[in-house]
Amino acid sequence: MFKEAEIREPLVLGDKSYHDITNDVVGPIEGKAPRRWYIALAITSVIALWGIGNIMYLIGTGIGVWGLNKTVGWAWDITNFVWWVGIGHAGTLISAVLLLFRQKWRMAINRSAEAMTIFAVMMAAIFPGIHMGRLWVGYWVFPVPNQYGSLWVNFNSPLLWDVFAISTYFSVSIVFWYIGLIPDFATIRDRIKSPVAKKVYGILSCGWSGRAKHWTRFEEVSLILAGIATPLVFSVHSIVSMDFATSVIPGWHTTIFPPYFVSGAVFSGFAMVQTLLLIIRKTMHLEEYITKKHMEYMNIVILVTGSIVGVAYITELFIAWYSGVEYEQFAFYNRAFGPYWWAYLAMMSCNVIIPQLFWFKKIRTSFYWTYILAIFVNIGMWFERFVIIMSVQRDYLPSSWSMFYPTFVDLGIYIGTIGIFLTMYLLYGRYFPVLALNEVKTILKSSGEYYKKKD
Repeated sequence: MFKEAEIREPLVLGDKSYHDITNDVVGPIEGKAPRRWYIALAITSVIALWGIGNIMYLIGTGIGVWGLNKTVGWAWDITNFVWWVGIGHAGTLISAVLLLFRQKWRMAINRSAEAMTIFAVMMAAIFPGIHMGRLWVGYWVFPVPNQYGSLWVNFNSPLLWDVFAISTYFSVSIVFWYIGLIPDFATIRDRIKSPVAKKVYGILSCGWSGRAKHWTRFEEVSLILAGIATPLVFSVHSIVSMDFATSVIPGWHTTIFPPYFVSGAVFSGFAMVQTLLLIIRKTMHLEEYITKKHMEYMNIVILVTGSIVGVAYITELFIAWYSGVEYEQFAFYNRAFGPYWWAYLAMMSCNVIIPQLFWFKKIRTSFYWTYILAIFVNIGMWFERFVIIMSVQRDYLPSSWSMFYPTFVDLGIYIGTIGIFLTMYLLYGRYFPVLALNEVKTILKSSGEYYKKKD
């Protein structure tokens, strides 16, 4: 057995046995949910219903209820779409890329990150659907013949590329998530007392018995899926960036969009993982499994990707100046000093300046400061997408310049998607193992605090 160097901090704290890990992870599923879970579920469900109501009103009335105008044809719908897709990046990165690099610290955080990915992509898919206006003809985006003749989709449109990219990403992510859950479902099946729950978890576990053949196939399939999913981490948000980069609009037509959109997606995704995991860690008493070391590793990723995003911002400004193209220069001048200067300031502060605090180890290893800074990063990345889209608010004809003001429908749908997301995440935390318990067991003797001290 390979033994980690003494300098490495343990990833499982305390004197834990295999049985202890099972009890700690499966216990909340077996027992009765605490009152605070029901209160939180009630609040998020009300918010979700408010959002669904706004979506139904939008579909019944038309997208004219949005605050769009002549110059701003996209607004909160595309901003929220890109923001949710970006949040979904961390799950696949943690699960696939870190698996290929054999990083043990991913074991305690991959399950919740994968769930976050699936729910975030589902929220992202809402916005292109409702932006169609006539949702009932949504099947037109698929390349199939229809009753109106030979009507085919425009394969040159990056909006169609989004359809294929997001659907592929969602499919691979949900398969990866479910495959990883099978051994844990079997563990719950063997412990749960309720006949109905035992039957449900028995179906979900697909007859898993823990034999060597099952584990061999499990590892082979996981590696294959990781190999398939890794290119998706870089391709999905690159394709999303093509919505802007393939246009000829000043400020959008730039080749830097794909790499910095990917960095920004990982940046915001890891920040959301931190936001959710720190709550799970505290409420479900998982302090021995989600440790300071896990948090520090994720904060380092946030610091690196945030620095890349900052360099991209500065590069955009430099190239606009160096090009000598007055339209390009005006686009960035308008971003920084135009009517939406406050959004640009929020973007630069939250995405460039604030993450640099993670250079200090005391802040990087503080649960309190990590939670606060992660929220700022999520806010900043929303403003980044908003700033990019609002840069078209002033076009070539000053007489058509107008401000965008969100309506109650804009606000209601966005807040509603957050409510739907949190509702699904609360249900996941109640009925699914939030830690990959069988994978955590595989690193116990090499990375557990008790065994490291014993050796």
